[in-house]
Amino acid sequence: MAKILVSACLLGEKVRYHGGEATLDHPILERWRQEGLIVPVCPEVEGGLPIPRPPAEMQGGRGNDVLHKVAFVRRRDGVDVTAAFVRGAEAAVALAREHGITVALLKDLSPSCGSTMVYDGGFSGRRISGEGVAAAALRRAGVRVFSEKQIEEADAIVESRGKR
Repeated sequence: MAKILVSACLLGEKVRYHGGEATLDHPILERWRQEGLIVPVCPEVEGGLPIPRPPAEMQGGRGNDVLHKVAFVRRRDGVDVTAAFVRGAEAAVALAREHGITVALLKDLSPSCGSTMVYDGGFSGRRISGEGVAAAALRRAGVRVFSEKQIEEADAIVESRGKR
């Protein structure tokens, strides 16, 4: 069965900006783990950012805009971390290609992994529709990207591919 790219923080790894995790306790994720299907990734860490790190948000657009160099990712203190986010997105795509991955389950709201919602760029806590840099890069590469709230949809695709 095909491997699945999963945000490391959803697997309990303490890689989030604040040094914590966002463990997803779900029977589907546990089954994937037992079947050896999971390839963990944290694009922000892969891009060279430390743990912990200051929070960052996209400004001037969303993930595709960052990849097209018309938007940026900046920390709350104004430091531009766009290059690290792009490197992390490229690393996620390389990992997906290396393992033949076509499905990813990523942490929503992240400026890297958000697949349906991200923050508005003003550090106000306001959520908007959109995707992060790694999610956009993975979609460009043909990977179907799902948020943790869409795990059943992701599993349906994984299961259908396993029955061919």
